[in-house]
Amino acid sequence: MFDVACVGVLVADTVVKTVDRLPGTGKLAVYDNISLYSGGCASNAAIDLAKLGAGAAIVGMVGRDGFGGFLKSELQKYGVDTRGLRESGEASTSASVAMIDGCGERSFLHSYGANGVFRERDVDYSVIDESRIVFVAGCMLMPSFDGEDCATVLEYSREHGKITALDTAWDDKGRWMKTLAPCMNYIDYFMPSINEAQLLSGKETPRECAEEFFKMGVGSVVIKLGSDGCYYQKSISDEGVFVPTYKSFAAVDTTGAGDSFCAGFLFGLSRGMDILDCCMLGNAVGTHCVMAVGSSTGIRSYEETVRFMRENQIDCSGRHI
Repeated sequence: MFDVACVGVLVADTVVKTVDRLPGTGKLAVYDNISLYSGGCASNAAIDLAKLGAGAAIVGMVGRDGFGGFLKSELQKYGVDTRGLRESGEASTSASVAMIDGCGERSFLHSYGANGVFRERDVDYSVIDESRIVFVAGCMLMPSFDGEDCATVLEYSREHGKITALDTAWDDKGRWMKTLAPCMNYIDYFMPSINEAQLLSGKETPRECAEEFFKMGVGSVVIKLGSDGCYYQKSISDEGVFVPTYKSFAAVDTTGAGDSFCAGFLFGLSRGMDILDCCMLGNAVGTHCVMAVGSSTGIRSYEETVRFMRENQIDCSGRHI
C-alpha cells in the first residue's frame, strides 16, 4: 500500500545560476553553474515524500528519450514506485530551464512535452487503488488532462475511499477557474499558492480566497504564503489560521519549495497528524528545500526534520511537534 500517489507533472530541470542578466541576441554570457535535476510538481513531491520515509508512487508521462530515462532513474533511486509512469513515443519529456537570480528567486522557460499529451486514459488505476492519498500536482500544466480528465480521476479516487489533494501551478494561458472548476467538488485538500489562489478566486486575502473555494465544494483549504508560511482553514465554518515559517534561514534556491511543502503536509496527513501539525511539518520541509540548489536536494528524513523543528521552534499557538 502506498501512502501517496502523486499524479501529474514530471520535468527535467536545467538549473542555471546566477542569472542577473541575459545575453543579447547572438551573444554569450557565462554563469556560475548549469546543472540537471529532476523536477516537476508530481516528481518533486514523490521524491520528497520518499526521502521523508513515505511510500510514494508516481503517475504521469515522460518521453522515450534521455530526459525521460533520467527522470525515471532518479525516481527509482529514491524508492518511488514508477509502475504508473507512461512513456510517450510521440512527445518528448517535458523540460524547463530554471534561472536563479542573486536573491534565490527563479524564473522558468518551459515546454509541456509529454505532460501536454497525458490523459486520464493513461492513468494506471491499480496505483490509485493501492494508495491512501491521491495528490494531483501541477494542475494547469497538463492541457489534455486538466479539467474533466482530472475530475474523473479525483472522482474515482473519492468513490474508492481515497483522500484527495490538489496543488495548482501558474497558468500562463490565463484559464484559471475555467479549467479547474470541474475538479473542485472532489478535492479534500486544496493547496494553491497565494498568487494562484487570488487569480483562481478573484479575491485578495487568504480567508476571502478560501471562502470562495469552499463555495465550490472543496473540503479544506491550505494556501502557501512563501516566506510567510501558510494559511489553513478546515471548513467554511472554522476560523482560518496563519502558520509562520522559518525566516532566519537564507534561501539559496526556491525551486520546488511549494512541492516540498505539499510533501511535508501530505506526509503528516498519512501519519494521522492534525492539520496544524501537517502545516508545521510542511513549512519545515519547505525550508529545507530552499536551503539547497535543486527541487529535492535539501530534503531530509522525517526524523531529521523533526529534530530541526525542535531545535528551531516557532510559536504556533503553543503547538510543537
